[in-house]
Amino acid sequence: MLTKGQWEYCLSKMDQMFPDAHCELVHSNPFELTIATLLSAQCTDVLVNKVTPGLFAKYQKPEDYLTVSLDELQNDIRSIGLYRNKAKNIQALCRMVIEQFNGEIPANRDLLTTLPGVGRKTANVVVSVAFDIPALAVDTHVERVSKRLGLCRWKDSVLQVEETIMKKTPMDKWSRTHHQLIFFGRYHCKAQNPQCPVCPLLSLCREGKKRMNKKLGSG
Repeated sequence: MLTKGQWEYCLSKMDQMFPDAHCELVHSNPFELTIATLLSAQCTDVLVNKVTPGLFAKYQKPEDYLTVSLDELQNDIRSIGLYRNKAKNIQALCRMVIEQFNGEIPANRDLLTTLPGVGRKTANVVVSVAFDIPALAVDTHVERVSKRLGLCRWKDSVLQVEETIMKKTPMDKWSRTHHQLIFFGRYHCKAQNPQCPVCPLLSLCREGKKRMNKKLGSG
């Protein structure tokens, strides 16, 4: 397992590699970010960003999503995976936001997770990005990178990964760390063909060292 000092070194290197890491979901307010993040489940940000400009032009507030049939909304997001279920959740979420939160997205993670289709990861993204509240969302990239590096155990749950990273990272860096881990995982430590040979963290990375040894052994 990585020590706190080694983890700080990893973060400093990621900071150098991706100084401008940020949320890549295009949005202009907390409501749009909530919808975009909900749509991004098991789907790429790139694909979501292709759909949302038209979607957000047509539906600008929660009430707008309830003026159309479920079929019409499904059709508007058809190119996104699980679009039927997501359309259903969006309408249910909008209804709840109107009825319980005066049409505004709540700036509270626990309240956010009561909304249909909003899990802990989505809620963490929204409070962190839209409301600047320290939080650390664990998506597939964050989980993969933290486990490959050896900060977390392979068997750790998503919640355990979140808790471990938060424990070893200063609170004022949680949001930044979340984005840098995503960029590192998305553009460098990819699921397939991670760039181990040129990785500045190779000397610390248990997975990278294993892969390189394997390559040397078979070479």
